[in-house]
Amino acid sequence: MFLFVFTQICTCLVGKEVSVFHSGSERFVLLELKIGDVNKDIYYRDKNGFSNNDYLTLGVDQLPLFGGRTAVQCYEDFMLSFSTKFEAYIGNVIEEISVGLGPSGELRYPAHPSGDGRWKFPGIGEFQCHDKYMMEDLMAVASQEGKPQWGGRDPPDTGCYNSFPSGVPFFEEGNDSFLSDYGRFFLEWYSGKLICHADAILAKAADVLRRRQEEEKSSVMLVAKIGGIYWWYKTSSHPAELTAGYYNTALRDGYDPVASVLSRHGAALHIPCLDMADSETPEKYLCSPEGLRRQIHDVSKKWTLHVTGRNTSERFDEMGLRQIRENCVQPNGDTLRSFTFCRMNEKIFRVENWNNFVPFIRQMSADM
Repeated sequence: MFLFVFTQICTCLVGKEVSVFHSGSERFVLLELKIGDVNKDIYYRDKNGFSNNDYLTLGVDQLPLFGGRTAVQCYEDFMLSFSTKFEAYIGNVIEEISVGLGPSGELRYPAHPSGDGRWKFPGIGEFQCHDKYMMEDLMAVASQEGKPQWGGRDPPDTGCYNSFPSGVPFFEEGNDSFLSDYGRFFLEWYSGKLICHADAILAKAADVLRRRQEEEKSSVMLVAKIGGIYWWYKTSSHPAELTAGYYNTALRDGYDPVASVLSRHGAALHIPCLDMADSETPEKYLCSPEGLRRQIHDVSKKWTLHVTGRNTSERFDEMGLRQIRENCVQPNGDTLRSFTFCRMNEKIFRVENWNNFVPFIRQMSADM
């Protein structure tokens, strides 16, 4: 079965999330806001001290800072509340449940914060591990490795949000680069925290869903989103991916451990950039959305994952819609399980856009 989803429909549900909370979940939201006003370290923080409250830092996943409960326990409360509230729809109306794992629901660090003007494309971004809880964890892991000197900082010479990789020592191939012993240690820790977070949250989600499906004999697919970090993909270090938490370089597959965790919990992998072609990106920024998609498709096949996806840019033009269709249905017969169209709004009903969109929907339906 092929599902076609409009994000405007999803937004309507998300906008009413508060209505599905039970009293415990409501208390968590209020408590988080109250604690966050006093303790900014429950949120991600960059090297200049700026915090990002889109998502709680991974450093508090297992710390009982929220009325005696950990962040992971509070996330589980929400999942239980959701499954109870929408019990009648799970397995018939609701066939997929996307599990939020980070900013914008994606498994990543908020390394490229465009909303407040700190970052602009195609900047490499910055590492997001300067809250006290992440730094304490880094120091503990470094001490366990017998290298306590590695625990008091993130890598030096990593540039800033809007740097290009050339001229930034850590992302080149010198002694203190991502290829050094310290560079490998830090990147394994940084990306490893993200993998452990996905493992913990998906385990809770799968358990809640398993109990529900055993009771109701219904079938629902869990879905996990990853970010589409396609700029500087053709460099050796893949710096924009590294700062986002994907330890993916020319010498290492950073998406394989992600796919492994999803496979363990029976979750599908949701990928972006289905509307993009390398030829449409600025050549000087060494972009490759096509290369990124190929790599993710390869690891998905290795781990026998279902794949879902979406377009990254708002596309109503014929070329963009054709690109989406070609990426949803591969010549070798591989087909995405579902596709989310971003974004349904008033532009879609303009004559030229509508005349492109209607045939696109008909062709997608016929292909499926």
